[in-house]
Amino acid sequence: METVVIIPTYNEASNIKHVIDDVLNCGLDVDVLVVDDMSPDGTYKIVEKLAKTNNKVHLLLRKEKKGRGYAGKDGFIKALEMGAKYIVEMDGDGSHSPQYILAFRKAIENYDIVIGSRYINGGKDEERSLLRQAVSNFSRRYLSFILGIKVKDPTSGYRMFTRQALEKFVFVLTARDPFIVTEVLYQIKKNNFKIKESPIIFLARLSGKSKLHFLTLIKYLFKVLKLKIIRK
Repeated sequence: METVVIIPTYNEASNIKHVIDDVLNCGLDVDVLVVDDMSPDGTYKIVEKLAKTNNKVHLLLRKEKKGRGYAGKDGFIKALEMGAKYIVEMDGDGSHSPQYILAFRKAIENYDIVIGSRYINGGKDEERSLLRQAVSNFSRRYLSFILGIKVKDPTSGYRMFTRQALEKFVFVLTARDPFIVTEVLYQIKKNNFKIKESPIIFLARLSGKSKLHFLTLIKYLFKVLKLKIIRK
């Protein structure tokens, strides 16, 4: 098994089948691993049904220690257990287009991690309001300064890892919530991995409401500083 695409989900019943179909038709031979925290809307039931008729679709159903961070870590570990050489992490709401997975696979040949970037030539962010754009711009500069990592889109959660890179840090991840995106970035910097940014257009979610709110974004800025101080 060469490439496993991890999709952590919570209440994405209206989006998940469309996203899985697009991933499986991305132009690369991939397996899809949906990591679901017992979504009340039955997201996992849709995935279970798909998995029964397609051996490229897999479900990791989590019933304890729920949270985006824990789901991400468990998904990484499961993908490694499945024998993946390359692991993709992406959202299940349709904001991350699977069309870029093939480009990521080509780009990672001489790198450890490929980050889908909205802020390099060819990239774009279609979803943000003016306020969210302002917060995002500040967050990017703040993360780059505090963590000392020189990437244009440090808040991107659309990434591809080599197996060797992921094995270096996956078991030390501790974030319960979406802060795992930044925690992984910290580990990337700490281990001096080679990073490649590849352009993506960040789309508006297919349906439903975003689970990431303004105050949550602000809270994460303080957690970044704490991460830097405690784990230096």
